[in-house]
Order: sequence, then C-alpha cells, then structure tokens
Amino acid sequence: MNTNALSYALFGLALVVLFAFIIVFFYSKKRHRKVEEPKYRMLDDDDQD
Repeated sequence: MNTNALSYALFGLALVVLFAFIIVFFYSKKRHRKVEEPKYRMLDDDDQD
C-alpha cells in the first residue's frame, strides 16, 4: 500500500469517525430534552387565568 492509498484510507476513516460523533452528539438523551423542551413550551396555553 503506497502513501496515497494510506492517506485516502485514513481520511475516509476520519470522516466516518466524525460522522459517528455527530450522530451520537445530536441524538444523545441529554441533548434531546434541551431540543424538545421549547417545542412543548410553545404549545402550552399562555392564557391560563
């Protein structure tokens, strides 16, 4: 395996790892509550007299 093939393989592996990190970060349980809370707050009735 020459240097060019190795560099392409490492770059591809880095992209896969980055993609997996992004997926895990955005779908984590801690972040889920922070993202979903404003949606439910918007649907709450403001005129509770």
